[in-house]
Formats: sequence, C-alpha cells, structure tokens
Amino acid sequence: TSQVLVNIGNHFDLASSIFVAPRKGIYSFSFHVVKVYNRQTIQVSLMQNGYPVISAFAGDQDVTREAASNGVLLLMEREDKVHLKLERGNLMGGWKYSTFSGFLVFPL
Repeated sequence: TSQVLVNIGNHFDLASSIFVAPRKGIYSFSFHVVKVYNRQTIQVSLMQNGYPVISAFAGDQDVTREAASNGVLLLMEREDKVHLKLERGNLMGGWKYSTFSGFLVFPL
C-alpha cells in the first residue's frame, strides 16, 4: 500500500503521485526504487513538468533485490509539477519498497 509519512502543506497528491511546488525556489528531490525478483532492467526518471530531469537504472540479472537511486536540486516555479515515471521495465511488487522525498531548500 502507498503511504505518505510527511506531507506538510499537502503539496504531494497521493492519488496522482505528483508534487506541486507551492512557491518559487530551490528544491531537493531524491528517490530510491527497489525492484524485487525481477530479471528486467528498470529505468526510473524524475519528471519536471512532463520532462525527464534525472534517471536511475537497476539491471543486475543475478540478484533478487536491487535499487535505482538518484537525487537532484531543482529550480522550480510556483505550480511546477514533479513525479516519478517508470520508463523501462516493470515493478512486480509495485512501488511499495520505494521512497520519494522532496523539500524546499531555499525560497526565491
């Protein structure tokens, strides 16, 4: 099941899995996506307003669990949107072993 641990201001929408920036500023985002019992390569991208900003890959054929992780600082305008997109492969267990975090570092 999907779970939100901290969502001050409710700017992350669990139903759509999209974060909407409440104000212009520098934001920090990171993700850790785990594939379980899956021999496919996965590619996960962090999308800003529909465009990929960073990606991470996990593709080892011989392990039962592997993670694709990455992080970035982004300049965001008010109402900019950020979400994760599985670009390649599939997550047999869904997103339940994965994390996505973001926060405002410096308002502009």
